[in-house]
Amino acid sequence: MTGSALTGAEHIVRRAAARPPAGSAILVAVVAMALQALAGCATLSGPPTSDNDSALYATSQSNLASLSEVIQKHPEDPQAYNMRGAVYGEAGRNDEALADFSKAVSLDPNYAQAYANRALIYRKTNRLDLALADDNKALALDASYSPAYLGRGIVYREAGKSSQALGDFNKAIALKPDNAEAYYNRGLLYQSQSQHSFAIDDFSTAIALNGQKDEPFVARGLSYLAVGDNKSACEDLDQAVQLSPTDLRAWTSRGLAYERIGAKDKAAGSYAKALNINSKYEPAQSGFARVGGRIGQTYPTF
Repeated sequence: MTGSALTGAEHIVRRAAARPPAGSAILVAVVAMALQALAGCATLSGPPTSDNDSALYATSQSNLASLSEVIQKHPEDPQAYNMRGAVYGEAGRNDEALADFSKAVSLDPNYAQAYANRALIYRKTNRLDLALADDNKALALDASYSPAYLGRGIVYREAGKSSQALGDFNKAIALKPDNAEAYYNRGLLYQSQSQHSFAIDDFSTAIALNGQKDEPFVARGLSYLAVGDNKSACEDLDQAVQLSPTDLRAWTSRGLAYERIGAKDKAAGSYAKALNINSKYEPAQSGFARVGGRIGQTYPTF
């Protein structure tokens, strides 16, 4: 058994209706904060957090060097700039990514993929008007380009334009039925409208298509909590924290799930894990207090 003591997850493209049960104020607060984090999640990865991530990071660094050499030899190649911009974006180097995508579209004004890629960076940096303009441009150039519908749908959802968002997510899925991120993002839209049955179906499809991301497990777990299926929520959040052991919202939501089934020690262990990630995270603080958590004590997590 492992334990925890309180000590004080759309990719850039590189190629050429139920209601919460009564007495759920705590659930609503935790879910609201977790949903805010989920909705703002970018699909670009940051610095490495595991051995596998480190290997991918090293590969990205190697790709950067190789692509820079290509650009030096072929400075008018828009595909090379687009590809290097993708690597920069995945590394969180947004300004450099934007510069490369902008260079790509200046060299080829009809490069739909580069516009959609730049839109993703604009969206990640909260420049939604610019993101919308680039997604619209990409779709004007290629009306069957699924990633641009997905990107524009996310912009619409974040702007509160639910009907437009739903239309774009539906189109993205129709064009590319194996797009896990489109199902996940449509699920978030349904979830925000308390249409948890539809949300659970979409999160389940996203998981079936790509079961290596923690975000759909967290999101489905939150919808299970909202409809009172606490056991299923525990199972999903167990999976989420194993996929991403440093996910603050996953540990906090898991704490609530175990709290709701009366497993107070395991709930305390989950809240403690969250507090070890961010000691000032209020939902984890209040949850830890509710289940009688004590600083310095070790609690089971699994």
